[in-house]
Amino acid sequence: MQTTGFTKEILTELTNTVERINDHEAEKLVEGILNANKVFVAGSGRSGFMAKAFVMRMMHVGLDPYVVGETVTPNLEADDIFIVGSGSGETKSLVAMTEKAKNIGATIAVVTTNPNSAIGMLADIKIEIPAQAKSEGTSNKSIQPMGSLFEQSLLLFYDSVILRFMEIKKLNSETMYGRHANLE
Repeated sequence: MQTTGFTKEILTELTNTVERINDHEAEKLVEGILNANKVFVAGSGRSGFMAKAFVMRMMHVGLDPYVVGETVTPNLEADDIFIVGSGSGETKSLVAMTEKAKNIGATIAVVTTNPNSAIGMLADIKIEIPAQAKSEGTSNKSIQPMGSLFEQSLLLFYDSVILRFMEIKKLNSETMYGRHANLE
């Protein structure tokens, strides 16, 4: 198969995956973010890159978001939301952060392939992305390696959440551009 054939197959997988995300749970996440004082997002590896992209767009829509682990990230408080993107829901460092956030009293949201994971059991809001996890033995097979389908779907899901904010706040790309970095 040539590159364009793989691209078409990836797009088919993405379409099939995102169509199975529960809109009701996604709307709970939107409401949780809108009701939060500050928004904290975490992920490891490629899921962490998706978290950073999501935080950037949340800043563009006027929210107060932070990437966990950055030097400018403030303390988490009870009126904040902590969003974890984790395919397995079992990454030890993310489980520890989630436990701490739960003890502080923040709202916990997880976007994962495994809502029954350790992080899923702590979460107030669970968004399942029915994609292949890193390990084999999952029923949601992909032609792509490891967690690629989850990570791509995670970015698309996060972008759809941003579009929902734009709709709610009556924003467009032009109004958001005013918050775009200007020291580049």
